[in-house]
Amino acid sequence: MIRVVIADDQELVRTGFVMILGTQPDIEIVAQAADGQEAIDAVATHRPDVVLLDIQMPKLDGVEAARRICVRGDTRVIILTTFDSDEYVFAALRAGASGFLLKDMRGEDLVHAVRVVVQGQSMLAPAVTRKLIEDAMRPRPRPREIPGLDQLTDRERETLGLLGRGLSNPEIATAMFVSEHTVKTHVSNVLSKLGLRDRVQAVIAAYESGMLTPGS
Repeated sequence: MIRVVIADDQELVRTGFVMILGTQPDIEIVAQAADGQEAIDAVATHRPDVVLLDIQMPKLDGVEAARRICVRGDTRVIILTTFDSDEYVFAALRAGASGFLLKDMRGEDLVHAVRVVVQGQSMLAPAVTRKLIEDAMRPRPRPREIPGLDQLTDRERETLGLLGRGLSNPEIATAMFVSEHTVKTHVSNVLSKLGLRDRVQAVIAAYESGMLTPGS
């Protein structure tokens, strides 16, 4: 059973999410919250698998709530918003969010997102994916220092580079002439050494560190 907390300052919106997710046989809504601090408290109390956070809430916004939740444990965060500005997208992903979805999505997309992120994967709205690609294509005056990058082995650095190019595990296995099991080990080591939660953050790290450049 996937345990979910829903945080949104609009009661009608929360009710809508509850109606969509609560009818699923493998999803249980364990708590609701009306602001960021309530969301953090609910996560601490119920230890859900996934928390849905509105980006703009009283007391504490969704980005800061996501940052504090991600630091504390294994709860996966999905940001839900009517906004898709670069500021919100990158702040949420750097905070550790595993998903960023716009509220005009279909109900089935929300259900799919919850099931995907609980498996350790990421789910981004198409508009958000485009923003990530556009940002990666912008010239950067100076690479950002990524803590732990110098701890990667040669094979792990190669894995990070292939992750940055968007390759799946089977594609990475083919490119590196290794098994998928070995790839999973390399990916796990990369995320652990760099302090990253998922593949999306790995892609961001690969470009921001200067390891990859647009068109490479």
